[in-house]
Amino acid sequence: MRAYELIRETFFRKTYVWVVHLSWLVVYGLFWLLFLPSGMEAGMFIFFWGGFFLPLALSAGIFGDDIASGRICVLVTKPFWVGQFYIYRLLGLSLQGTVHLLLGGAIVFGLDALMGRGTPNRLGLWLFATWLLFNSCAALSTSLSVVVERAYNSLVLLLAVALFYVLLGVLAGYWLEHGTADFMRKLIRFTGLPFNLLHGMAKGEYGKYSFAVGKYGLTKTVACTVHCLILTTVYATVGVLLLIRRQFSSQSD
Repeated sequence: MRAYELIRETFFRKTYVWVVHLSWLVVYGLFWLLFLPSGMEAGMFIFFWGGFFLPLALSAGIFGDDIASGRICVLVTKPFWVGQFYIYRLLGLSLQGTVHLLLGGAIVFGLDALMGRGTPNRLGLWLFATWLLFNSCAALSTSLSVVVERAYNSLVLLLAVALFYVLLGVLAGYWLEHGTADFMRKLIRFTGLPFNLLHGMAKGEYGKYSFAVGKYGLTKTVACTVHCLILTTVYATVGVLLLIRRQFSSQSD
């Protein structure tokens, strides 16, 4: 019952959560109706819009608001492991993402079928890649929310990713000149948010992406999936450790 209550509390945490879901679904439809370039693969837009920006919107202040207002003291009054609070909050986000992406996929598939636009053959793989990216971003953003006030966790992650890719472009020439580009690519691939990994998986351009199980001869899709699940688990573990070490005050900020 506690698990159900915590997951349900995540779904109904804020009214704007439902506004976000509806707005994102409308954007999928409008993009396919008005802006879809000829020959673009169905799912490419949903990958970035639903895999990165959606978890940022849904996880904004997921812990920061409760900690800043003192509400978390009410939520954790009953004796239970505080880490469960994090796990079930993250599971609630993951379930929201699952339902959302199924609805978004249905909209895209329906528009493709009606209008004959896009290439829906790999839509299922795009949606699966989007779901994996969603969970990784949600775990990282939720962990940030434990230490970042209010809803600034999403803004911090958004700015950090943008700054990272700007610096990556600026330093690319330097790394190439000094022969360290391959090392940096591997470091980013194995530890950072798996944008390139999952984008390549959805397009069928796997390469040697995963350190997890690829060397044992399993399919690249399984290797990429395991890699992303490991990253998500690491991000979540950090968040759980941060949460159980926080000292909560009944005073609001």
